[in-house]
Amino acid sequence: MVMRFMSVEDMEKYLAPCVETGGEVKISDSAKLRGEPIDRLAYNAVFHEDQEQRGVTRALIKELALKSGAVLASIQGLYEAMGRGDVSGFTVPAVNIRGMTYDVARALFRAGMKNGSTSFIFEIAKSEMAYTKQEPSEYVAVILCAAIKEGYVGPVFVQGDHFQFSMKNFQADPKKEAESIKKLISKAVSAGFYNIDIDSSTLVDMDRPDVPSQQKDNFEQCAEMTKYIRSVEPKGVVVSVGGEIGEVGGHNSTVEEYKAYMGGYNKVMPKGMVGISKISVQTGTSHGGVPLPDGTIAKVKLDFDTLAKISKVSREYGMGGAVQHGASTLPDDAFDHFPKCTAAEVHLATGFQNMTFDHPEFPKEFTVKMREWMHKECAGEKKAGETDEQFLYKTRKKAFGYLKKDIWTMPAKNRDAISKSLEDKFDFLFKKLGVVNNKAAVEKYVKLVPVKPDIKKEIESSAAPTGPAPKDDNPRAD
Repeated sequence: MVMRFMSVEDMEKYLAPCVETGGEVKISDSAKLRGEPIDRLAYNAVFHEDQEQRGVTRALIKELALKSGAVLASIQGLYEAMGRGDVSGFTVPAVNIRGMTYDVARALFRAGMKNGSTSFIFEIAKSEMAYTKQEPSEYVAVILCAAIKEGYVGPVFVQGDHFQFSMKNFQADPKKEAESIKKLISKAVSAGFYNIDIDSSTLVDMDRPDVPSQQKDNFEQCAEMTKYIRSVEPKGVVVSVGGEIGEVGGHNSTVEEYKAYMGGYNKVMPKGMVGISKISVQTGTSHGGVPLPDGTIAKVKLDFDTLAKISKVSREYGMGGAVQHGASTLPDDAFDHFPKCTAAEVHLATGFQNMTFDHPEFPKEFTVKMREWMHKECAGEKKAGETDEQFLYKTRKKAFGYLKKDIWTMPAKNRDAISKSLEDKFDFLFKKLGVVNNKAAVEKYVKLVPVKPDIKKEIESSAAPTGPAPKDDNPRAD
């Protein structure tokens, strides 16, 4: 099947049996749209070589999503309700999708619909955007196509994960580094990311004499970014903003650090302005897990006590609770502890990546290409004493960008098999995390604000990423 549209006119002609595009966009046949047409729209939004065609396609997808009842939204109201104690008993899963995004998002929507839940988040980190070659506007368009494909109706929460400061760059030029984060925020919010986690925990300086001074650059920069987000969010939308007090993979966070952070943050925030809704903490995990010499993952002992204590204290500040990072490689019996600890949110990524790359239906030729590419392009990242398996495990996430089109266009039977395995895992996690039959609670507290797409901005934001992925000093994603 030819997936590419020759022009905007060609696209409109092809869609005519199910979508009216003259003037106001209307869906005349939803069932037909959810067939091959939505697949082609998703493909062209990502891979069409013409920037204007990509932008127009992405704008149309947003219009169709609104007409279908899939609305980009902020989870702010739900976390405020958690902070007041109006809702409880579940932890929201936030899933980083690095590749095969259309199929993985479809699997997540299916699991949500099966469980009567709309409280799940699609997220992507600053570093992931680079090495997976997924800009914010593309990521949103593909997720909305997945929602339309599955007939999902409700809020669609898309989140920027680890919008992270570089300590090295900040020390060299604080203003320039802050401006780079603001530029990313502007691009993300414009695309429909109405949930953003600011990671300025990289600026914590443990050499300073006391906890408040150690956290100073962290809370000041998060406050600065919060204020900026409030200046660029769409009218009627209150973007949910997250902060972070401890670097994941470092020492475990403490209540003292949390109070020092919040005390400083609240002092520098303008009176009456909505602040952060959650806080990320370190409880003993590391992003992606710790690979052993044979490539298996070391067992991790989580400090659930810390998670529970900080979640409890955070509600004294009206926040939803603490956020757990780096959880996807934990054993299955760990996940029901998160709602027991009243954690607001848990971030999941590498485990699903592993399920994809290690799946029996993942083409063997892709694995060979991936290994050859990593040995050539990532050789400088291999540390002394590392086995090949440790090196490949830690770097193979970067092959998502290299194999992007191969993975997207692999045979349907392979994609369907991998997607089904992921759906089963999502279904399991939804039950463990308690996000079952909570659709009514989400509808009660989450405000849906339809934001019409701006075609000019969609075209501007649809420039294809070029060149190699930039190297981060401390890239993080879960």
